[in-house]
Amino acid sequence: MENLIELSHTEVTLAFVASCIGSTARRLGTSYQEVFTRMKRVGMIENYILPCYDVLHTESREHVTDNMVECLTTWEAKR
Repeated sequence: MENLIELSHTEVTLAFVASCIGSTARRLGTSYQEVFTRMKRVGMIENYILPCYDVLHTESREHVTDNMVECLTTWEAKR
């Protein structure tokens, strides 16, 4: 019998945030540390990814990545 680990909603949500950061970094050809810093600077994680998790996680990885790149560049331009 296989032992399954059940993750909490918080753990699943944070894994999604990490995947958003990673996919955005790959798309932009930069490190995940740089993308994390940029997202944190503009408040994107707290004010967009986490509150919109329920909708975002149902979309395709490609669409989410496109959305993350567009959002990040737009929010940075407003600062």
